[in-house]
Amino acid sequence: MALNLNKNLKLYYSISEVAKMFGLNESTLRYWEQEFPFLKPKTQSGSKVRQYQEKDIEQIKLIHNLVKVRGFKIAAAKKIIFQNRDGADKRAEVLTRLIDVRAELQALRKQLDALQ
Repeated sequence: MALNLNKNLKLYYSISEVAKMFGLNESTLRYWEQEFPFLKPKTQSGSKVRQYQEKDIEQIKLIHNLVKVRGFKIAAAKKIIFQNRDGADKRAEVLTRLIDVRAELQALRKQLDALQ
């Protein structure tokens, strides 16, 4: 059996780790948990420590794209997600890919400029 080096070995992320991933405050994530009922990270019994899984991070990525990147208000983001979940997911994925491609092109341009 071959070793899969691309597999993410971490199962749970803390709220501070997730906040850093998206450049958000922890309080923003807590607020989003109240506003979007499908965003429910696992909590330890008794301690109330949030443990985000990959599925939670995908949900946050979608909300972040709608609210922070595209500038929708919370109510509008909810409406988009509940009316057309698949379309919102696909748009977020395409936007992420385009941002990555732009970053790669900018890096290539810097390398070309350095050669001249």
